Amino acid sequence: MTEFEQGTAVVRRAGVPGVYDAELDASWRIGGGINGGLLLSLVGRALGDHLGEAGGHPQPVSVSGYYVSPSRPGPAEVHVEQIRSGRTLSTGAATLRQTADDGSSVERLRVLASYGDLARADEDVRTSAKPPQLPPIEQCVGTDAAPPQFLASAELLQRLDLRLDPAYVGWALGKPSGEGRIQGWLRMADGHEPDPLLLLFAVDALPPVTFDLGLFGWTPTVELTVHVRAVPAPGWLRVVHSTRNLAGGFLEEDCEIWDSNDRLVAQSRQLAVVPR
Repeated sequence: MTEFEQGTAVVRRAGVPGVYDAELDASWRIGGGINGGLLLSLVGRALGDHLGEAGGHPQPVSVSGYYVSPSRPGPAEVHVEQIRSGRTLSTGAATLRQTADDGSSVERLRVLASYGDLARADEDVRTSAKPPQLPPIEQCVGTDAAPPQFLASAELLQRLDLRLDPAYVGWALGKPSGEGRIQGWLRMADGHEPDPLLLLFAVDALPPVTFDLGLFGWTPTVELTVHVRAVPAPGWLRVVHSTRNLAGGFLEEDCEIWDSNDRLVAQSRQLAVVPR
């Protein structure tokens, strides 16, 4: 198994339909908890297993997650429910839970999702979107240029091969552009090729755009919605994060992911808390 497959592994609980056991590994931690994209992928794997068997729809098309409380390394369980199964899509709901120190069950993440079969997707594509123009990979900047205080609390970066566009890494030198944009090349360090579940993680894998606004610190996700548009081709992904509105202590962060065939394979928007 690759590191991503291990990090998102779920096991059906014997004799209890719709319940999966998992282990949240500390190596996917960022800030105060496990990375939100990794959690979405883990729950997404359980949903795909359940909805794929029940309705023949194994792959995420639209996934929305609400982050109820910070997760922590250790055992977890996913409860999955099929809401409806149609000819094109199945709709499911899921919750990720952990046991607190006092023995109570604590909800970490609640997800509502539509699943389908991306292999059957219509090849008719009409879009005005254009791939980002990034410098060659060898001219981009590795994550070791991030602020030391961020690297110390971002263990998940060891799982990634991430090369950022130098036009938007001035924050590492104390000179953020103020544009609210971070973009770059992304692949997994151990060679795991991109797939629909990895896209759920990739939309939350780059440093937060608050860095480009000169705001450092943990930026916890409140809500994250991902639209998966196609099965990505093997190779590097190009990921673009941007924000246009920071107000009231929150900001939205939009993401586009393009594959090696110049296809827009995923889009997302999340609401996050501005670092204190």
